Amino acid sequence: MSKKLRRILSVLLISIMLLSLFGCGQEPEAEEPDGGDVGEEGAIRIGFFAPVTGPAAADGLSTTNSAELAVDIINEQGGINGRLVELVKYDDGFDTKQAVNIAQKLITKDDVVAVVSGSYSGPTRVSAPIFQEAGMPMLAGYAVHPEVTGAGDFIFSQSFAGAVQGKAAAKVAVEMLEKKRISIIAVDVDFGKELSESFTEYAEARGAEVVSVDKVAMSDLEFTPIITKLKEEIKPDLIYMANYYEHSAEIARQVKKMGLDVPLIGTEGADSFQFLEIAGEDAEGIIITTNMNRDSEDQGTQDFIKNYIERYGIKPDMVGASVYDAFQVLFKVIGDVGTDNEAIKDAIANLTDFETVTGKLIRYASSRNAIKPVQLQIVEDGEFRFYGEIDDEEIIKQ
Repeated sequence: MSKKLRRILSVLLISIMLLSLFGCGQEPEAEEPDGGDVGEEGAIRIGFFAPVTGPAAADGLSTTNSAELAVDIINEQGGINGRLVELVKYDDGFDTKQAVNIAQKLITKDDVVAVVSGSYSGPTRVSAPIFQEAGMPMLAGYAVHPEVTGAGDFIFSQSFAGAVQGKAAAKVAVEMLEKKRISIIAVDVDFGKELSESFTEYAEARGAEVVSVDKVAMSDLEFTPIITKLKEEIKPDLIYMANYYEHSAEIARQVKKMGLDVPLIGTEGADSFQFLEIAGEDAEGIIITTNMNRDSEDQGTQDFIKNYIERYGIKPDMVGASVYDAFQVLFKVIGDVGTDNEAIKDAIANLTDFETVTGKLIRYASSRNAIKPVQLQIVEDGEFRFYGEIDDEEIIKQ
């Protein structure tokens, strides 16, 4: 039995096991690939999935836009070593069942050489073991759960680990803003759990006290009871929002409306033009941890922002920029070593000092998460602006 056939059979077995846990989803359909055949070897096919529909559709739109932009630009430049790139894309609907189906299809039917996840931790971490078993390189744009890259040596993350971001926010709260009594409001999914736990660990080790932790469902948008409790009983001097953009915007609005005068720190989940639109003037002064610096002097970053705005008429955000970077990494290594899965995996692992639109990728950690500085942005006059950068080795080298 050939190595490839053994891998396919192993993938099918893992898929059956995962589907038995999560149930059966509708068979996903890929959209018509972008690109075309060039040269004797034909086009290079790269898989991609994102939550284009469902509760995370705004981020799915952002990441899909960035994936398409990356592929269009490389093809306008003649492709990779004379071969155009095809984007084989799927909508996972923010659904783990769909993600399992998509991973299986990408592995067994679509003839892709690598995969980029433009989705959240849930769909990404259930698909990661399938790609790992098949020996298929996968780069997650921004999924932060440790089980994503923990699936094995073929799985990488273009973002820093969730623990890095949580600790960076705690450094801002405790060491830069000098706050000691901190409340956390966290979305009750992998993202919120990972960031709130790492924030608490770092803050309490440096003398601060996390005086309350409130977990909220993805569907929750009414925070009056929590904010009332914080204002009248807990009395924190800072709130950490381990939430996505809609939660963060509503928390900001309701905190201001109820007169709770404390600073707010958010996460990359709030790094969205929609956060600014929903929160409006109530977003002023909020600091977020992210990996995108809009004020960067790097030409690549400014070109990405310019090209994105010209094409889509909206401003790019962190999730889109991270996915764009994932494609840049793949284009670089495929150009260097070709399309062999093992060679791609090894080239990614050994990549160092690579300039991306979210800053210099120093290298990938042993966990296969990207090591790079954490960017701090502050909302000023309705825009994200540079506030600072955290490059402490103790924090970023996770």
